Amino acid sequence: MALNDPALAELAEHFGIAQEFWDWKGRHTEISDQTVVAVLKSLEIDASSPEKAREALEELHLRPWRRGLPPCVVIEQGKPGWVNVHVNAGADAQVFLRLENGEIRDAWQTENGTPDREVDGRWLGEATFQLPSDLPLGYHRMVLRSQDVEVESTLVITPSFVGLPASMNNRRIWGYATQLYSVRSADSWGVGDLADLADLSVWSASQQFAGYVLVNPLHAAQPTPPLEPSPYLPTSRLYVNPLYIRPEAIEEYATLDEGDRAAIKELRTALVKSLDGVDEVRRDASWKAKSLALEIIHAAGLRPARRMAYDAFVRREGGQLRDFATWCALYEVHGADWRTWPIELQRPSSPQVAAFYRENIDRVGYYMWLQWIAETQLSNTQQAATDAGMPVGIVSDLAVGVNAAGAETWMLSDVFAQGCTVGAPPDSFNQLGQDWGQPPWRPDRLADLAYAPFRQMVQGILRHAGGVRVDHIIGLFRLWWVPQGLSAKEGTYVRYDHDAMIGILALEAHRAQALVVGEDLGTVEPWVREYLSRRGLLGTSVMWFENGDDGLPLAPEHWREYAMSSVTTHDLPPTTGYLAGDHIRLRHRLGMLTETLDEELANGQAEQQAMIDALVRHGALTPEAAEARDVEQIVLAMHRMLSWTPSKVLNAALVDAVGDRRTQNQPGTIDEYPNWRVPLTGPDSEPMYLEDVFASERASRLAAVMNGFSQMPEGR
Repeated sequence: MALNDPALAELAEHFGIAQEFWDWKGRHTEISDQTVVAVLKSLEIDASSPEKAREALEELHLRPWRRGLPPCVVIEQGKPGWVNVHVNAGADAQVFLRLENGEIRDAWQTENGTPDREVDGRWLGEATFQLPSDLPLGYHRMVLRSQDVEVESTLVITPSFVGLPASMNNRRIWGYATQLYSVRSADSWGVGDLADLADLSVWSASQQFAGYVLVNPLHAAQPTPPLEPSPYLPTSRLYVNPLYIRPEAIEEYATLDEGDRAAIKELRTALVKSLDGVDEVRRDASWKAKSLALEIIHAAGLRPARRMAYDAFVRREGGQLRDFATWCALYEVHGADWRTWPIELQRPSSPQVAAFYRENIDRVGYYMWLQWIAETQLSNTQQAATDAGMPVGIVSDLAVGVNAAGAETWMLSDVFAQGCTVGAPPDSFNQLGQDWGQPPWRPDRLADLAYAPFRQMVQGILRHAGGVRVDHIIGLFRLWWVPQGLSAKEGTYVRYDHDAMIGILALEAHRAQALVVGEDLGTVEPWVREYLSRRGLLGTSVMWFENGDDGLPLAPEHWREYAMSSVTTHDLPPTTGYLAGDHIRLRHRLGMLTETLDEELANGQAEQQAMIDALVRHGALTPEAAEARDVEQIVLAMHRMLSWTPSKVLNAALVDAVGDRRTQNQPGTIDEYPNWRVPLTGPDSEPMYLEDVFASERASRLAAVMNGFSQMPEGR
């Protein structure tokens, strides 16, 4: 036991706050009282003294008695479930279920020997009810009746096993992974957009025989520059970044008068001219020009049928969309961080925010229209992908967190822990730990809300996608919380109800018939991977990280079946760059190495040689190509060996397909390296546009390997 105060220890246990852990070197580490007290404070629990801790613990013990029913119960389908209810002592109680389909089902009372308890001046009793084990999947209501009092809460029945979507027909598929902003075409506005994604998907399906395209998170960013470059630090995961809209693909563009069309053309022409020779993706410049074009199109209005479609979208999204769009309009007036706004504007439910909405309804409407357009184009992209023959289509990445100053924390401030941020404990790459600056979800508030914010987020992503990749899926099990004022290494793990969160993810995937992939790289306990596999969620395997007990590359036959497997990942350089040691030289230039450059290069060369030896040993690479260090042949050989694994889903990075060398992201940096701003380039480091990708023989050779051919066939 790490904590000396028993009350503090019990509070920590109740809220899932780790009191100890084992670090990356296998050393036992105890968590300090200071850290636990700070985490509890972010959960609105005062444990600043032993007396306060005891008072908080006593109050915690009373919480379930004050509630007739727990706020939410999540059960796997086919498994028995029980619920404890609290009513006046001696009073009769009845529990029944109101299912989604309107059917009424009874629960039955079982033995419960818990003594009655005085709470707030009245005596209460506890009863236990068993729930039927044959309930259908879905979000149902539990109803408690006692002495003319009726209380309701949520019952969620989730699939035990998700598995592969029916569209895959239990076949293995492969697809490309790409960072959309980097994949520009001759028609885009300096940033890859949804029209580009549709074209990439059609090419991937019809010419490369790929089954999906995995794309970076498309979550909403700031409404005005400067825009956050990282797609993994969005302002909200509930909505789409309008930066990815193609103005010319909006239906109303075709009906604009000649002057408006000319103005939009001039905006794009001037933008493209200003970006000529620029070796970075300039989001701010692109959005400044594109937003002016979108303002012109929005001002043109909608014909009646389109207005009906827009109104239907607004009705479906309800108050959530209105709140998001209001935040965007407030952002323009009051600045980037809602925590610095006037206090009366810091909650969406305030009368002052309602007044702002009424006074600025046209501007709020513009931001709602942007989301409708973005969703429409995203839907068209998914449709284009499946029409071209993809069994899955677009697989969207889901970021693990949001910007602390963003829309989501403003809209759902009560759901986020104030005073803590998410990060990672010390490891071999970051020995001081990491603080990502993102506020964590409160596990207790999620349960109180029947996980509605999480449910809505997953539903939104899967509405127009064939699958979802959950970044850092361990975050649905536990997250490293760092209290403000303490260093990253002084944080601690906080548990989440993984049965509930994975269960709800599984339910939404089942209903959408979607592929679910969990990014389970890094420090992940083996039982987590086993749990994901049992629930039918794919894990993630990367060739550079898949090693056997002997430290050598794992033989392909020993890889996981239920995994999305790849050669590389977006946090590594493309394979050509990795083989050249570019990542080591970059970290040296940035002062991030723990050993000398020569030592690190020697270690890197040893790793690469072990990989090349494995490729030769398994017959994926000829000894001649190995001896010549033919980089393209080595890259092809790695993907060839990847295709020999039993993994159900294979992944090839688009940067590997075209011979790009530049990494998209260098972990541990912000502006020291142009993270998330690197455009797609070819082996010669020259810009490569989507039209060039379509003509790439190098890409055709890699696709042939992924399809198991020596060369691409003429047709399917």
